[in-house]
Amino acid sequence: MEPETRTLSAAVREHLRQLCLHEFPCGTGSWNKSRFLPQTSRVWRELIPREEKSLSPGEETVEDLLGLVRSAHSPWALVEGSSAEDLFLKELAIQNPLMLKDSFFYTYFRSLRVVDKDVSLVDKELLKFVKLEELVLSANQIKEIDTTNLPPTLKVLELYGNKIASMECLCRHPPPRLQHLGLGHNKLLGPLESLHVTSDHWPNLVSLDLSFNNLTDLQNMVAGLQTLKHLRLLLLQGNPLALVPHYRGFTIDSLARLCVLDDITVASSEKHLFRGLSRSEDLLAPEAQLLVTVGNLRGVLDSSVLDSEPGPQGPFITYNYYVTYDFVEDEEGEGSQYGGVLAEVGAWAALPLGSQDPLTGAHSHRVRVVSGVSSEAGSLEWLASLSELGEMEESIVSGASEPLPRSTDSAEELAKLRPLLDPRLCPSPGTVLFSTVPKPWSDVIPCNYEMQHTLKDLVPLKAFLLSGTVVTVVEEKILSWPVEQPSSSDSPLAAKKGKGEKDKKEKEKDKKDKKGKGEKEPPKELRQDPPILRVLGSSPVVLEPLLAGEPFVSTVCNFGVIRTLEADRLTLNRALPPTASPWGAGISTQEFGEGHKYSRTP
Repeated sequence: MEPETRTLSAAVREHLRQLCLHEFPCGTGSWNKSRFLPQTSRVWRELIPREEKSLSPGEETVEDLLGLVRSAHSPWALVEGSSAEDLFLKELAIQNPLMLKDSFFYTYFRSLRVVDKDVSLVDKELLKFVKLEELVLSANQIKEIDTTNLPPTLKVLELYGNKIASMECLCRHPPPRLQHLGLGHNKLLGPLESLHVTSDHWPNLVSLDLSFNNLTDLQNMVAGLQTLKHLRLLLLQGNPLALVPHYRGFTIDSLARLCVLDDITVASSEKHLFRGLSRSEDLLAPEAQLLVTVGNLRGVLDSSVLDSEPGPQGPFITYNYYVTYDFVEDEEGEGSQYGGVLAEVGAWAALPLGSQDPLTGAHSHRVRVVSGVSSEAGSLEWLASLSELGEMEESIVSGASEPLPRSTDSAEELAKLRPLLDPRLCPSPGTVLFSTVPKPWSDVIPCNYEMQHTLKDLVPLKAFLLSGTVVTVVEEKILSWPVEQPSSSDSPLAAKKGKGEKDKKEKEKDKKDKKGKGEKEPPKELRQDPPILRVLGSSPVVLEPLLAGEPFVSTVCNFGVIRTLEADRLTLNRALPPTASPWGAGISTQEFGEGHKYSRTP
């Protein structure tokens, strides 16, 4: 069912009705009846109020009636946020109520503001406002405008926050005197929009606001804007085209008459600095480059102090900590280009050793869905659990590498794996999960992470920056167990082994006997269980300032207090020598957090 069409004229009439211009204390009635002459054939006397000599019982003075409208505590006062035009009409309805006729409205108003009234159609009734110069229709439901219904006297037209997908409808019969056009926060999209910003349609345009749309073609857009000889103020921020390198410099150098770009005054020093940049079109790569850095991680609880000492048969427990964040996925496959990337599901499938995977039919020790392991610069290493199914248990890969194969190929298989993970470890749709290098515990864990993201599909990038990312700190717990060696009697090759094998075992036995009784020899071979992942904290990071022209976003993610006095005491006891006092230094609870920085490559 299509939504009901609401016309502009209907919204204006409804607004005038809500002002109650013909009800007390406005209009005429028992509260002011003696002030006006009865109607006669002499029409001009209708508008002349009678001088106030004496008031009849029950009537109010004009000053008292105006006070009821102007006082903030009066029940007849205007609601907060009302315009100056509304107050003027209320006062006029008290002083001269007989003037408030349709002919007065159509000839008096030079500015009309209808904001957030669900207007979807600008009808021809608007043409009756013969002196209208400013029309504000922001935050409505307008998709198209028939410009033949716009008064030719219009100088300012604001259509912010509507649903306009193309300027083509505005260019059919544009108001010839228009000086300001505001189309921010709409849905303008496509390379053809540059054809609709030329002097053929807007010969007198001084100010143009196209901010926060989906415009991507900077060069053609600037070429169209160069024909607007009177253009002095321009807003393009919030568009994908504003994310490309050298956007501001190229725009300033191309539009020499521009005074303000994206709410920032264009200084003469900027014009000198960017001189000649408009002729270097090879610098305008149709891509955006964003640099993500992750600083230090502080206040993490050392979980190993809470574990008991392992016995000879294990388990031997190790802990690692790392940070994840999701970032928009490029259509060309960002996961295969960058390192430290967890796949869209990023799940562990824990299988018994030597068992068969019910999803893939392959024999495997454990499976982790990983799409990449390192960056081209070799600055990022990632612990991968599987190179090829069934071939190896664990590998650490650094330097440039090909993406690892995925263990599942269908949506049904991924759906089975997803419940195994904390939802905070699953990226949102259309994004890829990136991770720092897992590191062991320390009081300050240096992540030393830096990743440059280069994306060519700018429209999804804009949507991602508007929604922001989520930073998560993960604890990875790995249990290792000694591998039990098969007995010689069970082996089919035992009969083929000669005396040399027995001598070798006797030598190894002698080595063990020479060691002290207090020494423990760690097992030579350990098998590892799939890591147990625990989310220590997650925090959203706002990235919208990058769209508004900010060069970087820096934030400290504070996840609260997770360390206790008891845990810190155990950590200190383990670190100090046996003779040292564990209370030699003050211990307090610590807040847990880490620093992040997101910046755009200039």
